[in-house]
Amino acid sequence: MSPAPTRFSRLLAMVPYFLARQGIEMSVAAAELGVTQAQLKKDLEQLYVCGLPGHAGGDLIDIQFWDGYVNVLFTAGIDRPLRLTGAEASILLVALRMLLDAQGALAGDAIRRAIAKVEEAAGASRAVVIDDGVDPADHPASSAIREAVAAKRALALRYYTPGRDAVSDRVVDPIRVQVVDGQSYLDAWCRESQGRRIFRFDRVREATVLDEPSNPPAEVAAVPIAMPTHDATLPVARLALDPDAVWVAEYYQARLVEDPAADPSGPVLAELSYASPEWLARLVQSMGGRVRVVSTDARSDEVRALIAEAATAARGRYGDTA
Repeated sequence: MSPAPTRFSRLLAMVPYFLARQGIEMSVAAAELGVTQAQLKKDLEQLYVCGLPGHAGGDLIDIQFWDGYVNVLFTAGIDRPLRLTGAEASILLVALRMLLDAQGALAGDAIRRAIAKVEEAAGASRAVVIDDGVDPADHPASSAIREAVAAKRALALRYYTPGRDAVSDRVVDPIRVQVVDGQSYLDAWCRESQGRRIFRFDRVREATVLDEPSNPPAEVAAVPIAMPTHDATLPVARLALDPDAVWVAEYYQARLVEDPAADPSGPVLAELSYASPEWLARLVQSMGGRVRVVSTDARSDEVRALIAEAATAARGRYGDTA
């Protein structure tokens, strides 16, 4: 069922509605508009004081509604239902097509229907072909993942991990689905690893909705997680953030390993993907000891060496100045 229109949208549609039905009975109009006669009278009284800048007698909408009938004498330019402008329709269509290109977070047929309706309303020259079947770009596992998230059910996954070049079977408790940079990700609690994990839709080989509820730890599900915005195969560093440096996690889209509220005075662990050891070393150096590298899954010794060398060089420069 479509939601009821707001009063503002109803008022905008009323002038062209009554213009096309001059002399209509208020009782009939109220029934067609889905409002009471008392509400219709209030709406007409509101329209009577609306109009063009100047707000004088010749600028205001002129609607007569005496004796139970409605007639429009002056529309103030609102003589037809509002339509999307060309620019507005183009922006909306681009956004819808970006959603359609995303890997399975939303139902593709619903998006294609919305695109067709916008193009038809905007008078687009080319219609979208509607297919009630499965979109070729929609991964077979996508519908099962969406169903599990909506129904709050556990999922059995066969998942490909490119870093290990291996496929694993696991049971997860879905938390939510997010779309980032045209890719869809499942945010879920992995029962096998006993930790929060991000699963890319296009790497899920199989997904089966289980007949048991999704039950991720409440303290985990309550904490937003920064979704990856680049290649998930990049190396990951585990960092310890001082309380006054937790903002680094959000700014650099690191994934919080624990809830900052659990121990407000202690460091917070976060995992950060990085492109090069040099970049990670510069980030840590710039934070003046408030961010520390706990471990990395690649070239850990090189990162620590770069940080140590930079610190030694900085101390040396201070010594030379003194």
